[in-house]
Amino acid sequence: MFDLHYWPTPNGKKVTILLEECGLEYKVVPVNIQRGDQFSDAFLKMNPNHRMPVLVDHKPKDGGAPISVFESGAIMMYIAEKVGRFWPQDVRGKYAVTEWLIWQMANQGPKLGECGHFRRLGDREGDQSYAVRRFSDEANRLYGVLNNRLHQQPYLAGNEYSIADMIAYPWTVGWQAQGQDIDEFPYFKRWFEELAARPAVKKGMAVGSDLSTDVTKLPPEEQARIRKLLYNQRAIPVKAA
Repeated sequence: MFDLHYWPTPNGKKVTILLEECGLEYKVVPVNIQRGDQFSDAFLKMNPNHRMPVLVDHKPKDGGAPISVFESGAIMMYIAEKVGRFWPQDVRGKYAVTEWLIWQMANQGPKLGECGHFRRLGDREGDQSYAVRRFSDEANRLYGVLNNRLHQQPYLAGNEYSIADMIAYPWTVGWQAQGQDIDEFPYFKRWFEELAARPAVKKGMAVGSDLSTDVTKLPPEEQARIRKLLYNQRAIPVKAA
């Protein structure tokens, strides 16, 4: 039913967690971002933003041609709406989930991504101490937002587990690399450990584990090639017709 164009990063694992929670059949189509698959013409037709994941539904509810959806949040809304699970459709429940979905896409994902980037960078590009402090502090703030929310209720959108929880969880697995101590956030830690124990979360997080490469073990010139490919990207020129 579904093709998932995927690489094992937090943004990809959000979607595999939901697919596993719903018990859906899907085919993983690897998008090797270290090789540059995301810049191919075929991929850019599905996602002009040249980022994975992309979901292709070959049997959409309207019975028409396959539907392609990019952006992990949009993909999760599409799946949850189609199967009628993990995203309530009453107005209050729907927007309680939606606001946390957007919070994750606009705040948690980008800021924790920058935190990890600058903490990994070291001094290869000069003194990064300000950037490391700036984004480590912002990461701490965001963990505090989660902790305060989860002090009030068991899940991010209320009393029911939802795609709001699934979308946020994968970005928290790297808390140590983000310079955080989750013992500082006991209500978050309770939620984190509960989700980590869910069978579908374990399955979703493990998808593509055979695809990933430990970049630190590659030769220096290959590490440099991958950094050049993934970082400091600029606009792709418009191709002439």
